[in-house]
Order: sequence, then structure tokens, then C-alpha cells
Amino acid sequence: MNPLHPACIGAALRKQLSNIGMGVRLFLRLLALMGPALKRPRLIGDQIHFLGNYSLAIIGVSGLFVGFVLGLQGYYILQRYGSAEAVGLMVALSLLRELGPVVTALLFAGRAGTALTAEIGLMKAGEQLSAMEMMAVDPVKRILVPRFWAGLITLPLLTAVFSAVGVMGGWLVGVVMIGVDGGAFWGQMQQGVDWLNDLGNGVLKSMVFGIAVTFIALLEGYTAKPTPEGVSRATTRTVVVASLTVLGLDFLLTATMFSI
Repeated sequence: MNPLHPACIGAALRKQLSNIGMGVRLFLRLLALMGPALKRPRLIGDQIHFLGNYSLAIIGVSGLFVGFVLGLQGYYILQRYGSAEAVGLMVALSLLRELGPVVTALLFAGRAGTALTAEIGLMKAGEQLSAMEMMAVDPVKRILVPRFWAGLITLPLLTAVFSAVGVMGGWLVGVVMIGVDGGAFWGQMQQGVDWLNDLGNGVLKSMVFGIAVTFIALLEGYTAKPTPEGVSRATTRTVVVASLTVLGLDFLLTATMFSI
């Protein structure tokens, strides 16, 4: 049948609406079970270690090189206007407001998000989730909710590491290598960074990104077809959908936060 036939279009639209409804129901169920999940902190702690510890290396190295680039480019741009001492402020604001939360979320989606999707997808393919249901164990409460909590907690912490390492990278390039005055570097940063508007908004962004990326990873794994090909496609969709979602949410959050 012609894919442009009204019947095909209607069937595709109905399928997409059904998938959206299922995703909304799963998200609301995760929110409802977050409180009871705190009674078993060991499960959440294990997932924080799994998501955070194994992502720490790539986050730290990426933050360092991003700081190098910001320090170098910032110096050459600000030098034209006689404001080379403000390179520290530029590095800090760039990391705290935008690059820290966004780049960390993208790296988190590629490293931890794919791991979550593959893990849950393989559990579904191996009928482990079905076996838990047969034993009257809710797989959403036992498997998904601790991972959801871990993503919400881990991403802001990784963002803080990324931003801190990035600032140190900017200091190494600007002060140690180029020769910008160290006192001016830190002084401009201390005076120009606002705890609420800059640091607070960055933390809020990282929490929103953590919720979005983790939920997409869990949803894709939970709804993946129980075949190797289905798990592979779900893993790929996690990276694509999570990355686009992070960029879209970043625009909306930035437009909301800094227009008030």
C-alpha cells in the first residue's frame, strides 16, 4: 500500500500517539515510585557508582581540553579589546552557563545512556524482566527507578567535575602558558560569577538534562524488541534522541532563565 495513503498515515500517527502515551505513563510511574525507592539506598548507590565512576574519566579529560580551548580562544579574542585579564571570567561563565551542563549531558548520553539501554534491553531479551513479573517483583520499581535516581544525582555531580576541570584547564593555558596575571584571572572570575544566576542555573540545567537523558535511556531499553537487532537499534536511538532533547531543552531553558 502507498505509504502516503490516508490509512497508512493514520496508522503511523496512531502508533506514535500510542508510544507517547506509553512513555508518559512510564514517566509518571517512575515519579510515583521514586519515594519508596529511597528505602533501598544500596540499589541507588550501586547505580551511582556504575554511571558516575565509569563516566568520570571521559568527563574529566573532555573538561580539561575544553578549558584549554576556551582559555586560548578567549585570550586571543579579549586581547583585541585590551581585556585579556577577563579570560578567567569568560571561561567560567561559558562552562557554568552552557558548555558544562550541555557537553556533560551529551557525553553522559553516549557513555552511560547507551549502557543503561543495552543493559535493560538485554535483560528483556533474556526474559529476566518477565521472570521478575512471574515472581511478583515489579521490574519498574526494582530495575528502572534506582537507575532513574542515579541519573538524576550523577549528572549534576559530573557537570561540577567538568566545569571545575575546565576552569583549571583555562588557568593552565591563560596564566601558566600565556602569562595572564593570576590574580586578575581569579579576581575577575570571583567578581563576575553570580551564584544564583550562573551557578544555580547551571545546576538546574544539569538536573533537567539528567532526568531527560536517563528517562530516554530507560524507555528505549524497556521498549526495545527482545532481539540483538532490537537492542542495537534502541541503543542508537538513545544517543540520537537524548542528544537532540538536550540541545532543545538547553535552548528553552536558556531563553527562560536569562530573559527574566
